[in-house]
This record gives sequence, C-alpha cells and structure tokens, in this order.
Amino acid sequence: MQSVITSKFQTTIPKDVRERLKLSIHDTLDWSVDNGRIVVLPVHKKFLNHRNRIKTGSGNIENDIQKARQKRVGKYR
Repeated sequence: MQSVITSKFQTTIPKDVRERLKLSIHDTLDWSVDNGRIVVLPVHKKFLNHRNRIKTGSGNIENDIQKARQKRVGKYR
C-alpha cells in the first residue's frame, strides 16, 4: 500500500490499515524512526485495559444526587 505526502506534509492512512487497526477519528498515533524506517503505532488508552472490571448495580439517582448535595453543603460550612 502507498499514500502520498501533501504539500502540508499530511498523508492518508489507507482504508485497509484503518480497518485492521480499528482506527477512528481522534485516535492518536505514535511515530518513530527505526533504522531508516518509519514506524507508526496506534496509542491505546490505558484506561480501556480496565473495561468491565468494576461491577455496579443500577443505583438510585435520587439518592446519589441527595448525597452529592449534602457533601457540597458540608464542604462550605
């Protein structure tokens, strides 16, 4: 696969590469040079490693709001 560098030094990531690496807009790429070769790697957000590790119930939004308000009031007393 090839892509062209524009006058603004931009290039397009080929569709096949984007799909295979599951890249999306606003993803971050890490660029480096290794023995005259360009190496581009997607930066994976570390917090995603913890996905589905914390189990929570449905909760009670009214109670949560009330607790948050009480904490805030106590903070300013």
